[in-house]
Amino acid sequence: MSRIYVYGVVRTGHPLPTGPTGVGSPPEPLRALPAGALTAVISAAPDGMLARRRDIIAHQDALIALAATGPVIPMRFGSLAPDEDTVRARLSDRPEEQLAVLERLAGRVEMNLKALVVEDALPQLLREDGRLRRLHSQLRAHPGYEASIRLGQAVAEGLQRRALRAAVRTRDRIRALADDTAAGPELDGCVLNLSFLLRREAEEEFRATVADCVAEYTGHADFRLSGPLPCFSFTGLPGQAAPARRSAPTTARAR
Repeated sequence: MSRIYVYGVVRTGHPLPTGPTGVGSPPEPLRALPAGALTAVISAAPDGMLARRRDIIAHQDALIALAATGPVIPMRFGSLAPDEDTVRARLSDRPEEQLAVLERLAGRVEMNLKALVVEDALPQLLREDGRLRRLHSQLRAHPGYEASIRLGQAVAEGLQRRALRAAVRTRDRIRALADDTAAGPELDGCVLNLSFLLRREAEEEFRATVADCVAEYTGHADFRLSGPLPCFSFTGLPGQAAPARRSAPTTARAR
């Protein structure tokens, strides 16, 4: 049998999504591979597996469909095993830890919030910052390379401080709605990249609170809200967090 592609781990008996949801072209059908109380959701692995956009999306869509009917521990995109016995052995390795994670994730989703610097907010920044206004006036009166560099650095720092203040205030308002948070990787121009573990019933209030903050801090930060997602950031198990993700359709922005 060809290599096995592994999407995630669920409780045995978890329903599988129907339709062409797997990786590959044409999409490979999903299958359940049980081992006691745990089941791996798998498919055949396409030959020459690469990080193609279609396959990355198919991987995440399969996890989203699985999460709609119960908790799932997501595997990284591109998780391969040589055969089914290897997958079963992984499921049988301290299954109580994986069951505890599934219990913790039950009824919960992940939302991710990013806050980016608004690069075109210089006019607002100049109105608010007297030091920048002085540097700007000095440059206009006495143009020069060093003065231009100083102003450019001051503007970049000012825009970042402005975005960070808005991001921190927003984070503090919505953090109480979450069970847990997890910081994402640092990204260029991004002052906040934070994932939130939410009860499904808290999602509407969470979105409404973020929307209020987006409106309040228009021009201060560019907010990007993604989700609901499978709980990529909250498994606590090595090899099972999934950093390769695409944004879900819902995005909140303030420009």
